[in-house]
Amino acid sequence: MSYLESLRVFVRVVELGSITAGGRDLRLSPAVASNRIKDLENRFGVRLLNRTTRKLTATEIGRAFYDHARRVIDTLDEAEAMVSSFSGKPQGVIRLTAPLGLGRRLIAPLIPPFCSDNPGVDIRLRLSDRNVNIVEDAIDLAFFLGEPADSALKWRKIADCPRMLVASPDYLARHGTPARPEDLADHNCLLLRYPRSPEYFWVLQTEDGPRKMMVGGRFDTDDGDVLTSWALAGEGIANRPRYEVIQDLRDGRLVEILPATPPLPAQFGCLTPHRRLQDPKVRMFADFAVRELKRVF
Repeated sequence: MSYLESLRVFVRVVELGSITAGGRDLRLSPAVASNRIKDLENRFGVRLLNRTTRKLTATEIGRAFYDHARRVIDTLDEAEAMVSSFSGKPQGVIRLTAPLGLGRRLIAPLIPPFCSDNPGVDIRLRLSDRNVNIVEDAIDLAFFLGEPADSALKWRKIADCPRMLVASPDYLARHGTPARPEDLADHNCLLLRYPRSPEYFWVLQTEDGPRKMMVGGRFDTDDGDVLTSWALAGEGIANRPRYEVIQDLRDGRLVEILPATPPLPAQFGCLTPHRRLQDPKVRMFADFAVRELKRVF
């Protein structure tokens, strides 16, 4: 078993580019992860990784070994999944990812009841508003808002997620309420943007069909919850999913603007690497999540 554990550590260290990150992903300390790598190198009498103070990379033989080790781990995971499908008792770890706000509000609450019904399953949830490489990061199931671009992944739509333009009453009292989409050019639009993002725009639904509106503002961030907090603080207009701001609207902390021309809804669904669909525990969680989340929208 220790040899297989060492293989898993080596694979994740290569994929994440760091002994610390690889160990953390497997819930091991950096010292334990480093010892696992040393065990493999001592076993074969070769160096598998080049270590410098700034980065870690696989040697030529290490890269070749990684390719084979990755296949061994995948085959073992598939074998365990096959056994679980016969036993009816799912076992092992499910790795999930979701955007920050969506993950906190909608995905995290699903995990305790699922694990209570399936005590052999551990779940690791990673939340980020940045794009995640699902294959390289060994993600089993990714919850996603928007249009999936990777055809190597299996897309399962859950619902259309309505979006709204919102601002605080204080902001509108100071700057006026936009009466038409063109008026957005005169306002501080709060932008969700990442490094190297293209020019920013919002697509609104109009009588003539979708309309691309170029917008700008003084603030941008890669965290959707920060946008909502800025809007609540009276700093500008935000484009937010309805489920995230509905309570603020009901309580009068935010006001919907341009309700006749709202943003296009975002597709909400989950992405899975095709081979992961063979794993019954992943399929079970996906079915459970889809069933529960459809009640929200």
